[in-house]
Amino acid sequence: MHVKDRVCVVTGAASGIGEATARAFAGAGARGVVLADLKSSRERLAKVAGDIDGLAVTADVGREEDIKALISAAEAKYGPIDVYFSNAGLSRKGQETASDADWDVSWRVHVMSHVFAARVLVPDMLARGSGYLLNTASAAGLLASLNSMPYGVTKNAAIALAEHLAIQYGDRGIRVSVLCPQSVQTGMTTPGPSAARLDGVLQPSEVARMVIEAMEEERFLILSHPQVHEYMQRKASSRERWLSGMRRLRDKIHGAQHAG
Repeated sequence: MHVKDRVCVVTGAASGIGEATARAFAGAGARGVVLADLKSSRERLAKVAGDIDGLAVTADVGREEDIKALISAAEAKYGPIDVYFSNAGLSRKGQETASDADWDVSWRVHVMSHVFAARVLVPDMLARGSGYLLNTASAAGLLASLNSMPYGVTKNAAIALAEHLAIQYGDRGIRVSVLCPQSVQTGMTTPGPSAARLDGVLQPSEVARMVIEAMEEERFLILSHPQVHEYMQRKASSRERWLSGMRRLRDKIHGAQHAG
């Protein structure tokens, strides 16, 4: 699908990949771009929307009522939504001992936000025989996250969700892609050791360009770093060997783990 003359919604659009992609959509000739982010980012969101003559809507994507209100506002302004980029994300550190609140918000933002959007959008897209659902997951969802179990697990679920959507609706006019970036210079990029940064850190504008190209090809899996494809093959060919390698990488990046 080409973005020109399309109505596009982008969540997490006040910064990072969301902002860069919203700007790229506008630059590619989108008929309307709707940008959503949290109330705490209201000023920055309004600035980005003003730059591209888009519509700014504050929304917490972990709340279904906010997703419904976002979609209603977008349709009231521009008409039916052609492209919905469910991009908002967050990072909560820790393993299984992470708090229930951190697990819950990770689940709602990384998984249920895509579900909430699909519930509203899929019926209309099916009726029109056209639409594009683009969800952001992470290379961590394909591989693993060494320093955040809530992040890695919920991003893994986000990929599975995108696969289900593609299977159910891919031959009925709805295109589905899942963006799985490795390290990108965004507000979620924190100091300290990181396995994701070993293959380099991209700028959001580079990832936005990749998104546009992948949508034109209607490619399901969008990888920012080509090395991830090789890592996926290693994981698939021998899960035991891959797990052993990940433990070695963990020790190299974060220090050896010793049983107490």
